[in-house]
Amino acid sequence: MTREDEGHFSQKHGPDARLEPAVKEKIEKKTRNGEIACAVAFQIAEQLAVSPAEIGRALDLMETKLMKCQLGLFGYPSGEKAVKPKKPDVPGLMEAIEAALVDGKLSCRDAWEIARKFNVGKMTVSAACDALKIKIKPCQLGAF
Repeated sequence: MTREDEGHFSQKHGPDARLEPAVKEKIEKKTRNGEIACAVAFQIAEQLAVSPAEIGRALDLMETKLMKCQLGLFGYPSGEKAVKPKKPDVPGLMEAIEAALVDGKLSCRDAWEIARKFNVGKMTVSAACDALKIKIKPCQLGAF
């Protein structure tokens, strides 16, 4: 769900893509002004016992804009990232990030796992990645 796709998110799933009624209903209840926060999308996935990717696909099909990425990468009022580059000051964090890289990128899922493992905030990991010029991709919800 990039800026270029905005308002046309559903097109990336093809004309035969369908929504699960329970997923659609839950998203509609939590959507405000055509937007939903990343954390809320994850809560819905947990409540319905579906993958975050399923929720992301449904958001696309519903043309619902994902906001407030929990890694601080997009969806904030300023239009910029909420996270600022900061070299990690947590012993072993940089090494853990580098060990998890695939094709020079860190997945959102791995960023979350590293944050959990080191007992730091998710934005601490994304700030370290930003400082190290490491892209976080792919998103668990399919936003990037």
